Amino acid sequence: MQNYYRTGGLTGSSLSIPTGRGGVSFPLGPRVVSLMRSRFFQKHSTSLKKHSKVSISCSLNESTAKVIYSVAPAMGHNKEAHPECSLRVPAIVTALEKVELTPKFRGSEIIQLQDFRTATVEDIASVHSRSYVFGLEKAMEQASDQGFIHIEGSGPTYATATTFQESLIAAGAGLSLVDHVVAASKVSQTPPIGFALIRPPGHHAVPKGPMGFCVFGNVAIAARYAQRAHGLQRVFIIDFDVHHGNGTNDAFYDDPDIFFLSTHQEGSYPGTGKIDNIGCGNGEGATLNLPLAGGSGDIAMRTVFDEVIVPSAQRFKPDIILVSAGYDGHVLDPLANFQFTTGTYYMLASNIKQLAKELCGGRCVFFLEGGYNLKSLSDSVADSFRAFVGEPSMAAKVDDLGYLYDEPSFKVKQAIQRIKHLHSL
Repeated sequence: MQNYYRTGGLTGSSLSIPTGRGGVSFPLGPRVVSLMRSRFFQKHSTSLKKHSKVSISCSLNESTAKVIYSVAPAMGHNKEAHPECSLRVPAIVTALEKVELTPKFRGSEIIQLQDFRTATVEDIASVHSRSYVFGLEKAMEQASDQGFIHIEGSGPTYATATTFQESLIAAGAGLSLVDHVVAASKVSQTPPIGFALIRPPGHHAVPKGPMGFCVFGNVAIAARYAQRAHGLQRVFIIDFDVHHGNGTNDAFYDDPDIFFLSTHQEGSYPGTGKIDNIGCGNGEGATLNLPLAGGSGDIAMRTVFDEVIVPSAQRFKPDIILVSAGYDGHVLDPLANFQFTTGTYYMLASNIKQLAKELCGGRCVFFLEGGYNLKSLSDSVADSFRAFVGEPSMAAKVDDLGYLYDEPSFKVKQAIQRIKHLHSL
């Protein structure tokens, strides 16, 4: 990712959304701001309604399904030659069809959620500042005129005329899965695992603005929604993207009820997520950042899962597990330097499913984050689905292990020992 940033892969007009991290704010006077807010709230008036606990009915099919997924590909949010482009989700859907892991082939075992709601402004504002939401919606006029704009320069994170609405749809697809998984858990001890096949991704988006290809913090918004709408107070977030989920980290850094655990490549974009960043105030200890040396792979991740993720989750006792599922740690991915395989992602999906079953009634929803090699991305998501339905991995047929080299086992062991000491694991 950081190599792409250095190349300056995009050209075009640049627009800074006010983020609190530099850049130029909109030169708006009080009267203009007031008018913007008035028009914005008229357009999104449903978002002003207070959310009471949501009651979603669960069909028999959903209560017996093993996977329920939503698809929000954001086809209008696209820039050719950009790593985070509109080809990503369709590649996954095509792969699922090819290996017969869709409702067409599996009946009620795998369900695609067709009618899901769009996130409201109130949902987004549970994590992001309203000034950012206002600014992004207003920026759509300029994006429409110019084709695309930069909304955060270091990414570069771009926007097109449809970015605002498609980002609301992506967040809503995740919230709807939370609704259905929670409903199923009330009538079944083995509810389906949810998977939001959505973009733009979210875990870099900070409360005050976009960052690193991300627009709205989909997982963070879902965590607040699970608390507000379903009374699931204790949320455990696992982020296995190769890059640190700094936006999610920042949103909950002082919150004792949301445990954020990130494994990521040491020194990679955005340079955050140091091992001694463990939360602050009442939230001290509820953030766990484990940077791993470049070259870490399957052995490292299996060890991390057993020695760090499992004991952290067992001690936290979550009501639901949410997962920022980044597939850019694959050895073939162009934007980082881990050497995960398709089998690594099968292992993670299988083990997280079992962890959710043991700790929180099976309530678990995955959210797509990174992954920029279309083949390794789609193969790895398909193998995650196989893990969810309890079928053997097909990694041996799709992985070329000739790409692999020795892992930095000593450095990984050192990092694990330090994190176990810091968090008394």
